[in-house]
Amino acid sequence: MDISTRAEFPADPAETFTMLTDEAYLNEVCEASDARSYSVSVDGTTTRTTRVLEAPSAAAKFTGPTLEVVEEIRWGAAEADGSRRGTVSITVPGQPVVMNGSAVLAPGGGGSVFEMSGDLKVNIPLLGRKLEQSAAPAVLAAVQTHEEVGRRWLARG
Repeated sequence: MDISTRAEFPADPAETFTMLTDEAYLNEVCEASDARSYSVSVDGTTTRTTRVLEAPSAAAKFTGPTLEVVEEIRWGAAEADGSRRGTVSITVPGQPVVMNGSAVLAPGGGGSVFEMSGDLKVNIPLLGRKLEQSAAPAVLAAVQTHEEVGRRWLARG
């Protein structure tokens, strides 16, 4: 299932990238996502969050009440205008769920625009498509949480 979403931040791409790769910011994002537990790591231009979240109701009968979600973004070098491209990987360890895609951070929208797109797959015969449809809102909500936390973060200066 193809997923595409975007967020806007009131800062240029360089400042927004610094925020997106800050462990304290990523901790705030995990807290705002109501994660039961989480871990965050940043290695250069690669970010990784691992969150234990409440399972969507359609998936809970397969996964149990919670599931672990691992998100990794590997950013490339900045271009002349400060924009960057990266790869996104979202996995659910122990479950046949994966999303691979791309991320773009570019000037726009009064500051920066972050766009993420990818292909969400749940490899369960007959039920995969339904579970993809139930998981997609969680992926979209995660980007919205990044935007909400990012706007507060940038307002603090």
